Amino acid sequence: MRKVVIVGGGSAGWMTAAYLNGALNRQGRDNNVHITLLESPDIPRISVGEATIPSMRHLLAVVGVDENDFMRTTDATFKQSIKYVNWVKNDNSFYHHPFSRYEQFPIDHSSADWLKSDRSIPYMETVSAQPILCEMGRAPVMMSKLAMDPPLNYAYHMNAQKFADYLRDFSLPRGVVHVQANLSGVNQQENGFIKSIETDNEMTLSGDLFIDCTGFKAKLIGEAMTIGVEDCSQWLLCDQAVTMHVPYDSHYPGLVRPYTTATALSSGWVWDIPMQSQRSIGYVHSSHFISDDDAEREMRAYQGSSADQLNSRQIKFSVERRHKVWEGNCIAIGLSGGFIEPLESTGLYLSDLGAVALAEHFPFDDSHIESMAYRYNRVLSNRFYEILDFINMHYCLTKRTDTSFWQEVQRPERINDRLKAKLEYWTMRPPTPLDFEDQCFPTLSTAASSNPAFPHAPVDTAALWNHQSYQCILLGMNFMDEIHDSKSQAQRPQPRVADAVINRLTEGNKKLPPHELWLQENVGMGHYAKGTKPAGWVA
Repeated sequence: MRKVVIVGGGSAGWMTAAYLNGALNRQGRDNNVHITLLESPDIPRISVGEATIPSMRHLLAVVGVDENDFMRTTDATFKQSIKYVNWVKNDNSFYHHPFSRYEQFPIDHSSADWLKSDRSIPYMETVSAQPILCEMGRAPVMMSKLAMDPPLNYAYHMNAQKFADYLRDFSLPRGVVHVQANLSGVNQQENGFIKSIETDNEMTLSGDLFIDCTGFKAKLIGEAMTIGVEDCSQWLLCDQAVTMHVPYDSHYPGLVRPYTTATALSSGWVWDIPMQSQRSIGYVHSSHFISDDDAEREMRAYQGSSADQLNSRQIKFSVERRHKVWEGNCIAIGLSGGFIEPLESTGLYLSDLGAVALAEHFPFDDSHIESMAYRYNRVLSNRFYEILDFINMHYCLTKRTDTSFWQEVQRPERINDRLKAKLEYWTMRPPTPLDFEDQCFPTLSTAASSNPAFPHAPVDTAALWNHQSYQCILLGMNFMDEIHDSKSQAQRPQPRVADAVINRLTEGNKKLPPHELWLQENVGMGHYAKGTKPAGWVA
């Protein structure tokens, strides 16, 4: 039996433990892998609202949890989209990036046709019912838990601390061992592999694989294995956040939005994540363009003067990638492996991916560990850069010039070379599936990577965001508008909304309940008196 020792709890540690137990031990019914998780009782626990992407549903299914039970315990709500407000201009305009859309068959001409129209209807509203269903505040499933056909895709908002506790309580009866103590030492073999770890209560935990979930401290992969990081802050300038919880007991806005809101402010953007008992808001910003005090004032202004008495917290972070997340028999999952700001809700996803990929590359003996490590590092590296490019694109396409921050993010040196090559190519036509066969666009260098661990340049495999997602952001941010305005006739037709979208809206209006009503009836959300709305709230 292989022994796995996970160092660090939180959402990363318990997601990894629960998924490995579900995938490799069939939720505790088999005994292929012995899993021990070491968690410090002294590290303060941080309760934050987290938004996820639909891949979370796969993790929950493999772990074996009941969705309603999970939502009830973690304060979870449905998420169907991200709504981007004030990203193009500072004029209260917005667009949605939803999880479901209609595709024309056999050839999808929707983006090209929309660019030739007068663009009086947002592009995504012509190919997806979810933006309007979100604005209507509808749940993605019916009251009976049945779904429309085809079903609407969705993810969740949740309390990350409660999620970690839920996975812990679910995993312990199914064989995962929980040790509460502090890491005090790391014992390594002559080849650099970790042999065992020591705790401050004089325990020695030996294992075959050691998983580092110690966050930015990276106690194993960084300190013991001495694997450094690549600084990616040149492309994403935000380096801290000020956060706040807004309880429904005193600040219930009258509904629970079934989507995440990302509203651009003067020096970054604020997330607005609705849960069952509160909203979590956080202003992600650059400390080089705004002071801590001014950032907090701006976040409180977003919420409104009624939030003056609510507590806030500052979080500092670095946008970086560990050169290798698997070295020897040590694997970094979560913040110890790297961090990208949460604009597209990829915080929990990277932990999710780390656990899923490890289960697929699990070395049941040491004879293949180097080959498994190489592929694992390659997959995680490619995915990191895919996320980096996609989030970088949101910033560089803005038309805002009202603050120095928004002027800075548009400068050529703030756009990475991979993204530059994509955007230059897409001025000729919208993205298509074949654009992700490789990344050899005409203006991109094909030289090998300078990192000896990865001789091949990273490839955007569209594993997270395919051509349709790129179309959504590009057209939502008015990319190519000026080019098509000069090429098209002055009198353009109105955009055509697909019949399938109209039918889905009609059906959804009849069958889908208000989000908060579904939560109250199915997972026990409380009933709150309508209170103060945030300053930017539009119901």
